[in-house]
Amino acid sequence: MGKIAKTNAMRLLDKAGVSYEAIPYAYDENDLAATHVAEELGEDIRLVFKTLVLRGERTGLFVCVVPGDAEVDLKKAAAAAGDKKADLIHMKELLPTTGYIRGGCSPIGMKKALPTFFHTSACDYPEIYVSAGVRGLQLKIEPQTLIDFVGAATADLIKQ
Repeated sequence: MGKIAKTNAMRLLDKAGVSYEAIPYAYDENDLAATHVAEELGEDIRLVFKTLVLRGERTGLFVCVVPGDAEVDLKKAAAAAGDKKADLIHMKELLPTTGYIRGGCSPIGMKKALPTFFHTSACDYPEIYVSAGVRGLQLKIEPQTLIDFVGAATADLIKQ
C-alpha cells in the first residue's frame, strides 16, 4: 500500500500535535454502512463511530457521533443540543454544509465548526475509529483526546 494522502482532518490533528493512526479500508459504494467499515477493519462495531449531522428546530445544525450499529435517538440528540426537536439533514445538504460526503463525514474539520456530541460509550474504549474525511480511510484515536480537540460534549444519544 502506498502513502496515504493526508485529509484535512489529518492535517488539523497533525498541526495540533494530536496522535492518531490512519487506517485504510476497502469501501463499497453500495454499502457505506458502519457495519461494513467495521468488518473491513476487523473491529468491533461499537468502536467504529459514525458522524451524523442534524438540524435542531431552534438551535440549528449540530453533529452527533454514535456507535456504528446504533440508531440516533432524535429526542435525546435534540435535548443534548438544547432543543426540543431535531432531524437528520437531507443527504444533498451534507456536502455543502460540512464539506464531506456520505460515508466520509468526519467530526474533524467541517466547513464550519458545529456543536458536536459524542455518545457517552466513546469514552469506554482506549481507542475508537472515526472517518478521516474520505471514504476508505478511518482514524484510530483516543476518544477523550478527540472529544477535547473538536470541543465536543458527551451525551446519551442512542435508542436503547
